[in-house]
Amino acid sequence: MTQPALMNTYGRLPVSFTRGAGVRLFDTQGKSYIDGISGIGVNALGHAHPAVTEAIQSQAGQLLHTSNLYSVQKQQELAEALCAVSGMDNVFFSNSGAEGNEAAIKLARMHGHKRNIEVPHIIVMEQAFHGRTLATLTASGNRKIQAGFEPLVQGFIRAPFGDLAALENIAEHNDSIAAVLIEPIQGEGGINMLPAGFLSQLRALCDKHDWLLMLDEVQTGNGRTGKYFAFQHSDMMPDVVVTAKGLGNGVPIGACLAHGKAASLFQPGNHGSTFGGNPLVCAAGLAVVNTLRANNMIDTIAENGRYMLAALKTQLADQAHVKQVRGEGLMIGVELSTPCAGLVAQALEKGLLINVTSERVVRLLPPLIINQQEIDELLAILCPLISQWPASSAA
Repeated sequence: MTQPALMNTYGRLPVSFTRGAGVRLFDTQGKSYIDGISGIGVNALGHAHPAVTEAIQSQAGQLLHTSNLYSVQKQQELAEALCAVSGMDNVFFSNSGAEGNEAAIKLARMHGHKRNIEVPHIIVMEQAFHGRTLATLTASGNRKIQAGFEPLVQGFIRAPFGDLAALENIAEHNDSIAAVLIEPIQGEGGINMLPAGFLSQLRALCDKHDWLLMLDEVQTGNGRTGKYFAFQHSDMMPDVVVTAKGLGNGVPIGACLAHGKAASLFQPGNHGSTFGGNPLVCAAGLAVVNTLRANNMIDTIAENGRYMLAALKTQLADQAHVKQVRGEGLMIGVELSTPCAGLVAQALEKGLLINVTSERVVRLLPPLIINQQEIDELLAILCPLISQWPASSAA
């Protein structure tokens, strides 16, 4: 599929979709697919969700954009809703997760300068992914996305993911730290999980050294892990939370939420966005938040996530090449012993959309509206493909 008018930034699969409904997409030939990746965690409520559709249509008929020079009613309503579900104090709206992380990085540097740190540093993690702007790709622990874009941005120190002793060692030998930026679950890194209790321990370490604790919940937020935010599985509060992806259900919106001392750092002129938080995207975001908060939906996501995780473990238990099945809520990874990118094309042929990250991890991020019957249908396609993978890849 050649598209010469587009820059060659993606190795696109040979399929184009014309419409969606719930957990299904339909291509130009009318073929139906189960969406097991939901636009990389974006279509949280699936495709053509009536609440989101109505919100976008209604708002588009009234007002698309004014400017952040003025008060935006829908922006205020969405900010209040996000603060209510998170316990955070205030919100800056951006257009993407990367932009939200840029805001967090600026907050960290401002916090450092207020502490009279000449060159503030942020501790970031190995295998992390925070975006593709110059600052966020530098913060990411992926040399592949950094190559060719040097010089990278200074001010980051890298540590092993989930290693509290390494962070304590950095604290002992470096007095220029202003913040820690970490994903509660690493998505692009391979659905990597933190040890139990880690975030609470990290909170204590940050308090001891006056560091901001900043969580990248671009992928884990908005119900994905069976809580509204993944940090809510722990007994702690972060200073900064960044989210995006599922917040707009396909409309581009990001949010940087702040709490406590971080909430008062930005003043007029410190940061901004032309399009961030305009009436259209905030109407869509508000429809998403309100839907997720209604009818115990978050609890249902958690229940269906446990069902899916258990079913995968059972069905793949006798496969020696399956190293681990792990995840939280409807954010699940199946790690194989060999690279398995070829499974994406095999699943596509069978009518299933999946993703492989970190070379050998099948990543599943289905729409949060998926039910157990649809999970069974998804697994009926996926598990045989994984089971047959070593043989089919060698053929």
